[in-house]
Amino acid sequence: MKIGIDRRSLLLAGVMTAGCSSLPRRGGSRSDQRAFVRREGSRLMLGDQPYRFVGANMWYAAYLGADAPFGDRARLGRELDALAAMGVRNLRIMASAEEGPLRNSIKPGFRNATGVFNQTLLSGLDYALVEMGRRGIRAVLCLTNFWEWSGGMMTYLSYVDGGRFIDMNDPAHPWPAFANANASFYGSVRANTLYRDWIKALVTRTNKITGVGYHDDPTIMAWQLANEPRPAGDVAHADLPVFYRWVRETARFIKSLDANHLVSTGSEGLKGALEQPEIVLAEHAPSEIDYLTAHIWPNNWTWVDQNDLPGTSARGEALTADYVTKHIDLATRLGKPLIIEEFGYPRDRGSNDPAASTEYKDSFYGQIYSSALKSMREGGPIVGTNFWAWNGEARAQHPDYRFKEGDHQYMGDPPHEPQGWYGVFQGDSTIRTIVDHARAVAKLP
Repeated sequence: MKIGIDRRSLLLAGVMTAGCSSLPRRGGSRSDQRAFVRREGSRLMLGDQPYRFVGANMWYAAYLGADAPFGDRARLGRELDALAAMGVRNLRIMASAEEGPLRNSIKPGFRNATGVFNQTLLSGLDYALVEMGRRGIRAVLCLTNFWEWSGGMMTYLSYVDGGRFIDMNDPAHPWPAFANANASFYGSVRANTLYRDWIKALVTRTNKITGVGYHDDPTIMAWQLANEPRPAGDVAHADLPVFYRWVRETARFIKSLDANHLVSTGSEGLKGALEQPEIVLAEHAPSEIDYLTAHIWPNNWTWVDQNDLPGTSARGEALTADYVTKHIDLATRLGKPLIIEEFGYPRDRGSNDPAASTEYKDSFYGQIYSSALKSMREGGPIVGTNFWAWNGEARAQHPDYRFKEGDHQYMGDPPHEPQGWYGVFQGDSTIRTIVDHARAVAKLP
């Protein structure tokens, strides 16, 4: 039965009321709020207790936090309240966006080709961090992107290569041309000089609202080298020594500026490592990399067909289970924590409409959460999850569900994707699954 928006909102309120009674007090203790998350072997710790979390992706938090026509601070507060009520204690957000020529990249960006930094957007990040801290929500901050929707590595290359670039999904440059061209970023001294300028500016930034340096802000859990960095699009074009050196030296550079926070790669795991376990191990081996990450996209990877979920979901479930098991093994071999920091699934019948049901999506979330909880209970390496992604109260602005420049109804589905494809809306039954998992994690000793 299709549920109207008003009734869906009432259902959401009921879910939150049911879940919050068993969740820890919002924000935790004051001592917890002042403590930094740190790594001890294969665990993350907060004070003298293991740090385990239920999290989400909300790439657009700084955009909502901006005091500008493209921002919406009131909405940001409502979204953070909703997430906190669900038991979400960790958000992975973009702390970068490179403004340039690529199709479908978000505008405005945090920086442009001339090295001018967008102070309005940076102030939006300041504001978002303050509001997250007030609610006891920690942040993972991504420092660039392998993909085009926030500019990313290809835009950096265009800055230093005479404006030349390749658009993702350009018929003239079919896959894996974009990814292979992107791989030259890792060895480009000029592109990485600009990238490091941004890292230094951000890591050493002082929050204009609190007067606290980012490097001294415990609201930040970790810096992330990039969203989904891959060594290339295929093995033949992967210069692995250069890629490994980029990971190690960039992480070391961040640690030289900030000794308080964790550093992670942002890798998809095996999919981003060209299906080679040895690449995952080598990429995450440096001591400066504190934990492993894994992303799981059954529909994107053709494990399921969104137009035939009844007929393909079982296959997707089996491949997902195998993927999680392999990453638990890799993390165990390295003796480091593992975070499943992206996992996404379409709505029933592949719909982008928030009124569409989410039976198969809820089942997929339940599978991920069951695996994570089992690992946590058994002392395994999984310490947290971040679902992709929070759409909240946003709604697509156009009948074709496409994002157009000038739209400000940001949602978890980035500008290059159908708006509503993978995100969780207020009122979705998926929220019940998230709340139940958060309650179970909160009960762990």
